[in-house]
Amino acid sequence: MLVDLVNKLSDKYDITIFTIYAKGELVEQLADNIKIKTLYNKNYSKLSSIEKKLIPLKLLINKKRIYKKNIQGDYDTEISFLEGPITRLFSVKNKRIKKIAWIHNDISQVFGKGLKATIKKFLDKKIYSKYEELIFVSKENLKNFNSTYKELSGIKKEVIYNYIDKDRIIEKSKDNAEVEFNKAIINLVTVARLVPQKAIDRFIKIHSRLITEGYQHEVYLIGDGSERIKLENLIKQNNIEKTFHLLGKKKNPYPYIKNADYFCLLSYFEGYGMVLEEAKILEKSVIITDTAAREAVQDYKESIILENTEEGIYEGIKACISKGKQESVNKKNEKYNNSDIIKQVIELIEK
Repeated sequence: MLVDLVNKLSDKYDITIFTIYAKGELVEQLADNIKIKTLYNKNYSKLSSIEKKLIPLKLLINKKRIYKKNIQGDYDTEISFLEGPITRLFSVKNKRIKKIAWIHNDISQVFGKGLKATIKKFLDKKIYSKYEELIFVSKENLKNFNSTYKELSGIKKEVIYNYIDKDRIIEKSKDNAEVEFNKAIINLVTVARLVPQKAIDRFIKIHSRLITEGYQHEVYLIGDGSERIKLENLIKQNNIEKTFHLLGKKKNPYPYIKNADYFCLLSYFEGYGMVLEEAKILEKSVIITDTAAREAVQDYKESIILENTEEGIYEGIKACISKGKQESVNKKNEKYNNSDIIKQVIELIEK
């Protein structure tokens, strides 16, 4: 979303992107006139487990010094575009600059539970109070934020849906996928980080159960993350290496989505699910669990919303497999309006 948004705005504004870590796989997709600043010249995946724990703490404790040394400049607006460390870093007071925070996830659940989550929520209440306006990617995100942080009712808040470059996605979907699907059976594709929120372990258990019962299908998962080794072991334990495929990161996931029978997003919770918009643009049938992501498919006819339980997902996928291959139909009911979203962003920056 960030790449598409800044590329669209780069002819109108002088844009600098600040990242904590370097060498991200999407950097090469940025327009040439967009500047980049980076705090650590390392890819996040190359950090040690200790570094992954210590760096966010260092950013929190030393945020004023880091901000003044590495970020503060001749800018009119600063936008923190992701929850967590970057939002805390950009919250450092600067009277000359308008500060906006973008919130993509369900803030009531994103930190998990327990003492660590309680501390993060407490700290971030003060952090978010430093911003002039908060932007949410769904109405439910906004509702849950207000419920979590009742004390921040006085801050301006607005919902702006995710901007996506439709033409780019359609064009990239025409590329050849590196993996060929078995067209004789149902193929499910999901694109997700391998983190607890995405409930991939639950998906693996359901898939194994269905395979054991004779419901033949294959799952292709694009993405990487902290749970990869755990999930690989779970796949081996269930003897489903030939039917549940962890493909890792892909610069271009769109041919896989296009060639699938269903796109799945079976998370415990979601902010909105931008990848659902991408699946809709490619006219895919989508299967999701009942989260805030329902907002993304509420007017999309080719969507199935399942009860967010293991049994609910099992029954839903079983029903889809039982239907078999569906004839291709005209599904062009996508209402995503790029121009309206860009207008909202421009008004946000300039008002």
